[in-house]
Amino acid sequence: MKRRKALTISIGNVEIGGKAQIAVQSMTKTDTRNVPQTVRQIKELQKIGCELVRVAVPDRDAAEKIGKIKSKINIPLIADIHFDYRLALIAIKEGADALRLNPGNIGGRKKVAEVVKAAKEKNIPIRIGVNAGSLEKEFVKKYPDNLAKAMVSSALRHVSLFEDLDFRLIKISLKASDVPLTLKAYRMIAEKIDYPLHLGVTEAGTVFSGTIKSVLGIGILLSEGIGDTIRVSLTGNPREEVKVGYKILNDLEIRRRGVEIISCPTCGRCEINLMSLAVRVEKELSHILKPIKVAIMGCAVNGPGEARNADVGIAGGKGKGILFRKGKTIRKVKEDEMHSALIKEIEKMVANR
Repeated sequence: MKRRKALTISIGNVEIGGKAQIAVQSMTKTDTRNVPQTVRQIKELQKIGCELVRVAVPDRDAAEKIGKIKSKINIPLIADIHFDYRLALIAIKEGADALRLNPGNIGGRKKVAEVVKAAKEKNIPIRIGVNAGSLEKEFVKKYPDNLAKAMVSSALRHVSLFEDLDFRLIKISLKASDVPLTLKAYRMIAEKIDYPLHLGVTEAGTVFSGTIKSVLGIGILLSEGIGDTIRVSLTGNPREEVKVGYKILNDLEIRRRGVEIISCPTCGRCEINLMSLAVRVEKELSHILKPIKVAIMGCAVNGPGEARNADVGIAGGKGKGILFRKGKTIRKVKEDEMHSALIKEIEKMVANR
């Protein structure tokens, strides 16, 4: 796939756009005013590969905690601002690495200009975050039958304001809670500007339904070369957001990180408890960040042959199975030894990389 050309900006020590890798972002679910709790969650996210993290800034107290949180973490911190531009000014003063502003509710041109001026002085990027559900009324009235165009028009007006103020450290998102609208809006703006784009389907839902929506929305756009950062929005633990984000990138072969499990769906030929084994192995290997492809197959039909591209794998038979690497058998193992044999082989491979 040919990736859309975008300008390069930096959020803290993470480069965005240009030839930089597509970065995985998440957002804390904690009360930002609770510094220990927020820091704990950010460190959990960082441990599994989260590269950028956003925190909600609902009031002055939360804004004033930005500096304390930032001093205790090692990934860039983005302040999410709605309604009150003064909170953005405090967040900048406290050392936020970037801001996310919603133009639809920040309070008018003058207030946005004041924030932009402060961000420019500190070299802090701003994401213009347009949401379908909180568009300025003028754009909704102007394009009643084309919400995507209304979203793009809103974003472009604020891009124009930023450029008038000689500010170009810009990232843009155009999020909706339904996939077709999200796709239409991003495709439209991708042809009009060269700033980096942050992808996501907002308010996507629970871990199950939200994952499906996000895979469709984010995955389709990435496959078209659109997107420079991603955030999977799920009603659940933010760790799941990071996992799904990397899974999307892995399966599109954009980035490889962590363990990829290849397992057959099972059928009447399967004579081992493959489902239990696959779930157990996936859970136990979730801490591994190095890229490795692991196959867990139920019989000889779907064994080393079909899984020959896996780095390591196991194929079950009646009461026994075979352990293999890159399609070549290493040895036979008993059914009750399959789990331990596979885990040991994977750990050995990871240690040698």
